[in-house]
Amino acid sequence: MAYEISDECVACGTCAEECPANAIEEGEEKYAINQGECTECGTCMEVCPVDAVVEK
Repeated sequence: MAYEISDECVACGTCAEECPANAIEEGEEKYAINQGECTECGTCMEVCPVDAVVEK
């Protein structure tokens, strides 16, 4: 299942710190998932404190 980070992102960085594939990068206003590197493990969705990671 593919994931994306919604506009609810508060740019805390928790998802990027916990991503085992290092597929999440800081953007200008929010973090973004590099779909080419993402292994679709769901860790980002589990650790996001504001539920900003959603299924695509």
